[in-house]
Amino acid sequence: MWSLLKRLAGLFGGKTEDRVVDLGRPVASDHPDSDHLASENPEASHPMPEDKTKGTRQGEAAGCLSGDSEAWDTKNALDAQDAQDTGEEAGRKRRIGPKYVPFNISAPFIRRPVATTLLTIAIALAGSIAFTTLPVAPLPEMDFPVVVVRARLPGASPEIMATTVATPLERALGRIAGITEMTSRSSQGSSNVILQFELDRDINGAARDVQAAINAARSTLPTMPSNPTYRKVNPAGAPILVLALTSETISNYQMYDMAQSVLAQKIAQVPGVGEVNLGGGALPSIRVDVNPQALFRNNLTMADVQQCIRNSNVFMPRGLVENGNHYWLVGVNDQLDDPKDYGELILKSSDRGVVRLKDVATIHGGPQDVRSMAIFNNKPAVLLMIFKAQGANIIETVDRIKAMVPGMRQWVTEAVTMDVTMDRSVTIRSSLAEVELSLVLSMILVILVVFLFLRNNRATSIPAVAAPVSLIGTFAVMYVLGYTLDNLSLMALTIATGFVVDDAIVVLENIVRRLEKGETPLRAALNGSREVGFTIVSMTLSLVAVFIPILLMPGILGSIFREFAVVLSVAVLISMVISLTTTPMMCATMLKSREEVLSARLVRADRGGLLDFVARCWKRLLDLWSRMLDGLRDKYAASLTVVVRHPRITLFVFFLVLAANVWLYIIIPKGFFPQQDTGVIMGGIRMDQSLSFQAGSEKLKRIQATIRQDPAVDMVSSHYSGGRGSSGMFITLKPLKERKVSAQAVIDRLRPRLMGEPGVQVFLQPAQDLQMGGRSSRSQYQYTLQGDNIGELRTWSRKLVQALSDNPIIKDVDSDLEERGLETMLNANRDAMARLGVTMSAFDNALGLAYGQSQISTIYKDKNQYKVVLGFGDEWWQSPSQLEVVRLPGRDGLVPLASVAEIGAGFSSLSVSHQGQFAAITISFNLAAGYSLSDAQRIIEEKSVQVGIPNTVIGSFQGTAKLYSETVANELILILTAIAVLYVVLGILYESLIHPLTILSTLPPAGGGALIALMLFGKEFSIIALIGVLLLCGLVKKNAILMIDFALTAEREGKMKSMDAILTACRLRFRPIMMTTFAAMLGAVPLALGQGDGAELRQPLGIAIVGGLAVSQLLTLYTTPVIFLTLDNMRHRYLLRRLARKHGERKARLLVALKARG
Repeated sequence: MWSLLKRLAGLFGGKTEDRVVDLGRPVASDHPDSDHLASENPEASHPMPEDKTKGTRQGEAAGCLSGDSEAWDTKNALDAQDAQDTGEEAGRKRRIGPKYVPFNISAPFIRRPVATTLLTIAIALAGSIAFTTLPVAPLPEMDFPVVVVRARLPGASPEIMATTVATPLERALGRIAGITEMTSRSSQGSSNVILQFELDRDINGAARDVQAAINAARSTLPTMPSNPTYRKVNPAGAPILVLALTSETISNYQMYDMAQSVLAQKIAQVPGVGEVNLGGGALPSIRVDVNPQALFRNNLTMADVQQCIRNSNVFMPRGLVENGNHYWLVGVNDQLDDPKDYGELILKSSDRGVVRLKDVATIHGGPQDVRSMAIFNNKPAVLLMIFKAQGANIIETVDRIKAMVPGMRQWVTEAVTMDVTMDRSVTIRSSLAEVELSLVLSMILVILVVFLFLRNNRATSIPAVAAPVSLIGTFAVMYVLGYTLDNLSLMALTIATGFVVDDAIVVLENIVRRLEKGETPLRAALNGSREVGFTIVSMTLSLVAVFIPILLMPGILGSIFREFAVVLSVAVLISMVISLTTTPMMCATMLKSREEVLSARLVRADRGGLLDFVARCWKRLLDLWSRMLDGLRDKYAASLTVVVRHPRITLFVFFLVLAANVWLYIIIPKGFFPQQDTGVIMGGIRMDQSLSFQAGSEKLKRIQATIRQDPAVDMVSSHYSGGRGSSGMFITLKPLKERKVSAQAVIDRLRPRLMGEPGVQVFLQPAQDLQMGGRSSRSQYQYTLQGDNIGELRTWSRKLVQALSDNPIIKDVDSDLEERGLETMLNANRDAMARLGVTMSAFDNALGLAYGQSQISTIYKDKNQYKVVLGFGDEWWQSPSQLEVVRLPGRDGLVPLASVAEIGAGFSSLSVSHQGQFAAITISFNLAAGYSLSDAQRIIEEKSVQVGIPNTVIGSFQGTAKLYSETVANELILILTAIAVLYVVLGILYESLIHPLTILSTLPPAGGGALIALMLFGKEFSIIALIGVLLLCGLVKKNAILMIDFALTAEREGKMKSMDAILTACRLRFRPIMMTTFAAMLGAVPLALGQGDGAELRQPLGIAIVGGLAVSQLLTLYTTPVIFLTLDNMRHRYLLRRLARKHGERKARLLVALKARG
């Protein structure tokens, strides 16, 4: 039989001893793979008498699957005979096989293929159903609980808003538990207080506490048109959708009325919408533009006009009258809603006649605030900026709103056009589609790796089933945990493609190796799965252990990557189950024995024809590839023999790599989160502080026209407020495939063009899905200065801004310090005022009514409430000298303002900011291309020292920059913690303190390779790259586990020396090590080379993994065996010294020798 098989194998070419293995000869080696060793190393084997019944027994045992009772009886008899034969040979050898191991977890599943198949289908079906119901999002839900409180007092200056409104609110709100940051900004007529809570704080509970604090502070606040309100939304985030209303015939304030009264109300009711902000106008009102000369000529004041209108326009309960049979409501024409009706109001009646309001004022319809406008593609517009609620899903929310758009068009007149000017969901969907494509490509590449190494269609189909089932089953767990399909979870699944196939590869390769030795598929599946069962469990648990520090980490890092870690861990755990159940079952049922393969080749050889020619060519190509792999393995084994003879050189190289890791980690640029290209650019507008609203409006139109000329820009919308409290720009870019350049490249291209407009600065930054903190600024990163002395704070902030502006790395340097606004300062003469009977209250009230657009009365309508706005006409606002026309009520009549006050010029703050109830100035900045936050941190620290900022002024990073600083401080701790947890888990699994060190020795080459790859590709070490390094910790140790498991088994049960055991293990495990490594590398290649939407998130992860695996594979194949032998020798020397102290050196050597023999 043996000679016949040799002749048959010779027909297919190649060396017979490389292709045909003795099917029936047991060898006198105690190693579990002694048959394989005998075929590869004939000189190391000791032939034993041939067992002629073994092949027959294997064939008969395979018949057990048929369920025939006679076959089972035959199998039991054969097993009994095997046991007897084994007992007879026990004196001269002890074989290691499945019969001597009491438990094999895969055996029940191998013997029950139908049940195993149904369970596998159930897992895939559950995952498929869950996949269709999972929500879609750009990133996992990680919103900071942020509540913003808004208060309005028209006409009030920033200082008045800060002292009378913001400060009382801050005192009341500061008592709420769980606040991590409280900031406020007060500008002309408005104050915003932003509260950021701890991550685990329930946003609804926080909102209730905020409302209670507002109610408590109400008594300390001045009289305002409406109470302060709050919203559960992050004002620093970008809107998810922007709608623009334009019209050729309808005025802006009429469109604003439609938007606020109807559209905003409907949109706010959509689940997931947190807030709808309107820009570009104000509600309609009745404006009373007073002619001061006509007013004062009739000896009237603005207070008289105010009182007349308030008394004439009322809307109060009037009651009813009734008798025994009926009742009648009492109605009165007490409310005035027509400008003509206001003109007939009588201000004064005397012998000379009556003075009506129309005699001293022009009454007309108009907006409540004339200093607000918006532009969409160079057309006046009203913008509806829609923000998502905390925890809402962007895709679902946008879909609900867009589904309402056709119906919303019916709620406005036909003269109004509604356009979607910004839609964040477009790029999110495109980015997720790119990740899904990367996932499919990874799967294809991984399956290709399996085929190239096994060269067997049936064997390749097994991981082609196991890997997708593992990934699809993960969707079911994601659904149960409430996770979303987002960039990070899909990236985790893409990376998991290489991981989940690793387990199947290890099991499959071991079973195929046993088939190549001549075992039947059933026996090979049982033996092979038993041998690597512990290896699979140890590799999986050690990989999951890497993510334990992330799962338990508090703060933003834990929130961001908890879902990533859980998804990847679940996929790997499901893969472990599939690899120990479905994979060996499929091997037992699908793979063919060596005899069947040879017979099939003989049958095909007799067919002839074109198909046979193609098959022969394909076979020769595979044979050539096989010889290349065998040659590579042989060269590796030969070179490894040389390397282990020079351990000092190898250890020197290892420690050199370890030191290089430290050096590379120090010098690599570091960042927090890769800057995303979401297809949207946010623009902050900073007008000259003394620029009028009218001039600013014209500049904004020219700026928008310049931006629209860029070929990458699709749409531009912007809004501008003269009160400087709310201004911004939204630039929607064309799809990435059309524009061919990144959003940052577009910004770099626009920046010099926009600098040509004098008196205005435009700060552009790409909109980000991940917004840290609630502080909004015109640039992306913030650095805040705090101090007790506001004057000192302003001085040093100006110096630091100037120093940073001169640095080419720091771009778009801006500050929220606005202290150069022109001010007309009135210096009141209190003695003169007292002499003439003018009070300070009347003084301020007269100015406020004249120039503050005071809302003095309310008109109630069905859909909304509208105001009556009182003030001087536009022609009386043009110059500070026109203040002299104001008259004040005195004891003996009207008193000219100039007689009780001096009019001078000065400067005033246009905004006042607080942080933690203390004065604060925030400097914001962007980074030049190719630089990271670590560079900015270093530069700011250096410049702060150079300008000499005193200790009384405290500087700190805020928002993303603050979280970056915290992350850098914790990165090294996180890596070391992961390594420590990995060591503990490996120590528990191996019951050893030494072997985990050998396994962990694979980590430095991987870390160094990852850092080098990131630097070569110009990527910073962000938290995405950090996750890649942590994944490498769990991945590269698989190679060492495969080696060490085999070597330890050979030492313990095969009675091999350490040197022989590790060399044999490296040679036998070379193929699965190469397969798993290349599978993981090619699984990450689509991420590393991706260029579509969202590639900036995927690339650092893929580059780190590919680079780490490449370097680790090259080095650890040599360093791991050397370190294994070095630590083993150290352990033996330590044991020898300990025994020598106790028993003497001679007896100690004898005890060590006996221990080595077992």
